[in-house]
Amino acid sequence: MTAKRTVLVVAHTGRAAAVTSARLVVDMLLSAGIAVRVVETEAADLRCAGADVVPATPEAAREAEVVIVLGGDGTLLRVAEMTRSAGVPLLGVNLGHVGFLAEAESDDLPDVIDRVIERRYAVEQRMTVDVTVRQNGTVTATTWALNEASVEKVARERMMEVVTEIDGRPLSRWGCDGVVCATPTGSTAYAFSAGGPVVWPEVEALLMVPISAHALFAGPMVVSPGSVLAVEVISGAGAGQPFAGVLWCDGRRRVDLPAGARVEVRRGAVPVLLARLRGPGEGGDGPGAAGAPFTDRLVAKFGLPVAGWRGRLAGRDTKQERTADA
Repeated sequence: MTAKRTVLVVAHTGRAAAVTSARLVVDMLLSAGIAVRVVETEAADLRCAGADVVPATPEAAREAEVVIVLGGDGTLLRVAEMTRSAGVPLLGVNLGHVGFLAEAESDDLPDVIDRVIERRYAVEQRMTVDVTVRQNGTVTATTWALNEASVEKVARERMMEVVTEIDGRPLSRWGCDGVVCATPTGSTAYAFSAGGPVVWPEVEALLMVPISAHALFAGPMVVSPGSVLAVEVISGAGAGQPFAGVLWCDGRRRVDLPAGARVEVRRGAVPVLLARLRGPGEGGDGPGAAGAPFTDRLVAKFGLPVAGWRGRLAGRDTKQERTADA
């Protein structure tokens, strides 16, 4: 007997649009004979008749086919924190601002759900980072991130002093506001705001980006995915402050850092899975920005000017060009 298909639906219930969209999603999935789960912390706000209510733990996504996330990037990062260990792909529908992690916009919602119902989507892995904090050689904290691990100052009135390291060798000492260690997925988030490069998601790499460093050599660096990045906190505590810095992972998980703390960042053992709205044999022609090449996503999300572009062969699409060149 074939197991019943199940989808977990999670929403930013603080937004009326997300609640309305969630009810539409649940109704469409149930009408297609697909079982739906919602987490108990959102059930009262969503009031979705027919959906199973489950605890907001990794078990909520166990054996589900996909997790549909309605909200912005912050909502998707929250859900990734809860469901990563279940190994279930996330499909984000953007109801926020930029929404780089989302696969589709709210206007595309009916077509998105049709694609889920028809299984017309692909799953891709996104690199994460595992983060270890040490003090005098002793591990004091371990955590992870999808976008970035950032070591930041806590004293507004002064810089923090750090020494950075790559692959066991010292790189430079900086007086700065902090250092961002990011994945390609996170290259369009905090690292980008700090002056880092945009890295295409399929590129395997790690980024180290200093934040407002007072130094001649303080540019962003892109290194091997097998490298280990480290940031050692020398000083930075202000008057009356017990900590010299703070570690933030995806802006969600916080670890306070005393002087002498060492933060190590390496490729994560467990990736995050994202659903992309294209199936076998389909190109990047999904709804809106969904399923589109990453270049198109950049243009759409950042509103980049492309007027005047004619392409390699004006008036001929990629398929036509391949045929002509064959």
